[in-house]
Amino acid sequence: MSVIGNQKQIYLQIIGRLQPYFRTDANLPERVQKLLAREKRFGSRDRRLYRELIYTTLRYLPWVEPLFERDPDRAAAMVAWLASNSAATANYRSEMALDWPHCPDTLSAKADILNLKPEELLPTWFQEECPAALHPKENDTMHRRASLWIRLQTTKPDLVLAEFDRQDWAWSRSKIKTDAIELTPDASVANSKSYLNGAYEVQDLGSQLVLASTHIKAGEQWLDACAGAGGKTLQLARILGPEGIVTAHDIRPSAIDELLLRADRSGLQNIRTASLPIINKYDGVLVDAPCSGSGTWRRAPHLKWVNGPSKIEDYARLQLELLETYAKAVRSGGKLIYATCSLNHSENASVIAEFLAQYPDFLIEPPENNFGFEPQPWGLTILPSQHNTDGFFVSSMRRK
Repeated sequence: MSVIGNQKQIYLQIIGRLQPYFRTDANLPERVQKLLAREKRFGSRDRRLYRELIYTTLRYLPWVEPLFERDPDRAAAMVAWLASNSAATANYRSEMALDWPHCPDTLSAKADILNLKPEELLPTWFQEECPAALHPKENDTMHRRASLWIRLQTTKPDLVLAEFDRQDWAWSRSKIKTDAIELTPDASVANSKSYLNGAYEVQDLGSQLVLASTHIKAGEQWLDACAGAGGKTLQLARILGPEGIVTAHDIRPSAIDELLLRADRSGLQNIRTASLPIINKYDGVLVDAPCSGSGTWRRAPHLKWVNGPSKIEDYARLQLELLETYAKAVRSGGKLIYATCSLNHSENASVIAEFLAQYPDFLIEPPENNFGFEPQPWGLTILPSQHNTDGFFVSSMRRK
C-alpha cells in the first residue's frame, strides 16, 4: 500500500473511533489530542495532517457523514478536497483528490460541484439565532480555517516582527488595531523567544475588539469576573496602566493558575486575584460569560453539533445570573461590560434586554469604536467575515 493509501486508512480508522462522539462530546478536541498523542507511529506532520482532516470532517459533517458507511473512499476523498492546503496536507490532498476539479473558495461553488446546499452546514436552530450567518460571505468565513492572531504587549514590536521574519512566518498588521498581528495558523508562536519573554499574547482579534470597542480610563479599578486563562485580563491590565488594577476571578483554579503564569511572563504588576464573595465597588466590571461558543466554530467546529436549543437556554439562564451577581460590584457611575463568544441572539441581546428590564439603574452605552459593525440597541455583534476573526458580542452599560 502507498503512503497516501495508508494515511487514508488511518484517517478512516480515526473517524470510526471518533464518530460516536461527534454530536455528544463538548471536550472532543481533548479527545482528539489524546488519541493522536497515543499513536507513537505518528510524527508531528502526521498529527497535523490528521488533525486538519478531522476538523474538516467536523466543519462539513452534514455533507460527508452520510458517505462514511456507503462509500468511505469517496468520503475520504471529499474531506481531502475540502481540507485547507498546507505543508502537512499538500501531498495527501493532491493524490486523494486527483480526479476532482480544483476546489473553489466559496461554499456555493463547492456545493454546486457536490450537488449539495451551503445552508446544510449550519444547524437549523442557529439560522434563526443568527440570520446574518446565512449570508454567503459570512457562511464562507465560518467554514474557513481561522487565522492566528496575537496582541503585542511590548514597546519594541520591531524585534518581535524581525523574529517572525527569521522564522519565515508570514504576518500582517491589522488595519483597525495596530498592536494586533495576523499569522498563518501553523506558526509555532508559543515557542518563540518573544513569546517566552512576554512580548505578545495569543488572542484573536475579535476578542481584542471587545475591550477596544469601549472607552476605559487608565488608572481605574476593574474586576474581570469570569477571567478564564486571562486573555482579556492582560489586555485590560495594559489599558489601565501601572496606576490601575485588575482583579481577576474564576471558579476554576486551573484557569487562575494559567492566568498568573501569563501575567508573570508579561511583566504586568497590576493584576490581582480574588475569590467569592466579591464585595468591592469597582469602576468597571467585565463579565465575559461562559457561552455556547458559536462564534468560535472556525476553531471548534464540533460545537455546531454538540450544542442545541436546550443548551442555549441553559447558557442564557447562567449568563443572566452572572450579570445579576456581578452588577452589584459596579460602583455608582461605573461601567458593566457583558461579552460572549457567541452569535446567538438568545445569549446576547435577549440576556441584556432581560437584565435591563430588571435593573433600570443600568443604561446601554453606545460603543466608542464599532470597527465597521452596525451597533444594535443592545450591543455590538462582531461577525467573523468583516476582519477575519472569531465571532463575539459585547454590550457596555453604565450605572446611573
